[in-house]
This record gives sequence, structure tokens and C-alpha cells, in this order.
Amino acid sequence: MSYKVRLPVFEGPFDLLVYLIEHSEMNIYDIQISEIIRQYLAYIDKMQELNVSLSSEFMVLAAELLRIKSRMMILSRQKPAEESPVVEEDPRNALVEKLIVYKEFRALSEMLRKRREQMENVFVRPQEDISIYTDNPEELLDLDIVDFAAAFHRFLFRKKRIEETRKRYTRLERERETIERKMRYIEGILDTAREEGRSSVAFSELVTDHTSKSDVVVSFLSVLQLACKHCLNVDQKYSYGEILISGGERAFRESAYDETGRKIPGG
Repeated sequence: MSYKVRLPVFEGPFDLLVYLIEHSEMNIYDIQISEIIRQYLAYIDKMQELNVSLSSEFMVLAAELLRIKSRMMILSRQKPAEESPVVEEDPRNALVEKLIVYKEFRALSEMLRKRREQMENVFVRPQEDISIYTDNPEELLDLDIVDFAAAFHRFLFRKKRIEETRKRYTRLERERETIERKMRYIEGILDTAREEGRSSVAFSELVTDHTSKSDVVVSFLSVLQLACKHCLNVDQKYSYGEILISGGERAFRESAYDETGRKIPGG
């Protein structure tokens, strides 16, 4: 029966020995020393074939295992003397004690490794300096009853004035211009210009000094939309120059929209 070592690397000779015992399902208090030696030496031979350098600890443990095997063979061949009550100690006992201690330390090492991995994801908030609060004595407001009543009266008077002011004034928000209404406004500006004998109007005529930025943007978008529909012709002589707007190939009614943005039937 051949034995194959599947784990090529161990942390030390006892790590390998514990693996071999557990893998073979042996009782640690009754180790089959011959089988364990065979598997242990097979691992060492395999590592040497792979040109893996082994520490002297592996060789020391191999010698210890061979010594235990030799001692057990000698004891098994000796005939117990009837007149001698002395019982020889099992040569494996010292090895078993070392293996038990090693397994305990390995379990503790694994516990500490898991604890370290858990704590790597734990972030502790730095301690804050609260000496400015603990070192300063408590400050008390020193007021007599007259001063306290006057301060409370001023608070009530200020609160009453704020409430009266809120009742008198109402915050108004101007309704924002829509592209549809702006398009109709541009149509009216062009009609007025034609009546005055002008063939085009400047974009600056669509906005005033008091026009908000949002209205300027809506005006510009309306001009672009009408130009895309060929309802307007747009001309600019040079960069940042005045934009001149004139009537296009299509009439405004061919691209009329209502206030909700839907096309007016028949428009």
C-alpha cells in the first residue's frame, strides 16, 4: 500500500507529525509508530526529490521516532522476569506529551489569528481632549429676580414682533417661464418687428436687464428649438457678437405647442 503526501509544506516537524496522526485517524495515546515513521520518511524523501531544503528539526524528529521504534522493538522481545515487579515505561509517552502541548499552542495560535482578522476591520475613534470642559469650573448665571424677569420680557417681546412680521409679509415666488410660452413671445416680437418694417430682431431684445438667468436660458433654448424646426433663421457675424433672429421657412403655427408641451392638433 503506497502512501502519498498531499500537503507539501508544514510549519514544522510537529505540524507534519500531527497531520499524519490525524489523517491516519490514530489515537494520539496509542500511536502506531511503525506506520507513522514510514509516512514521515516518505514525506522527507518527497521533499528531497523536489529539492526543497528541510530544517534540521525534521531530521531530529525523524531520529527520535526511530529511537522510539527501536526501544519498542527491544521491549517487545524481552521476556518479563517473574521475580521483577518493575514495569518499563512506554517510550511513546514523552512524544505524546509534546504532541498534546503542541496541539494546545496551535489551537491558541489559530484563535489569535482569527481574532487579529476580526480586529483588522475594527476602527477605534481617537480619544478627544475634553480638558477644556473638565478643567474649567462651572459657570453660573448670577441674576436677581428683577434682571431675570426683564430678560424674559425682552424674549417674549422679540418673539411677538417676529410673529407679527410673518403675518404681514408673504414670500412670493415668480412663476418660471416655459419654452412654449417663450416661443409664442418670440413670435409676437417678430410680428411687431415686421409691422415696423424690420426683417430681424436681436436676441438682446428678447431679454432685459432684469431678466433672470433661467429666463435667458429658456429664451436661448426656445430660439434653438424654433431654428431646428426651420421657423427661425439665426445669424451671428462674429464670436460673441449680436445674434440676429428672422423668420424661417416654416410658419410658427406648424410647430405650435400648448403649455404642457403637447402638439396642438391642426397646429
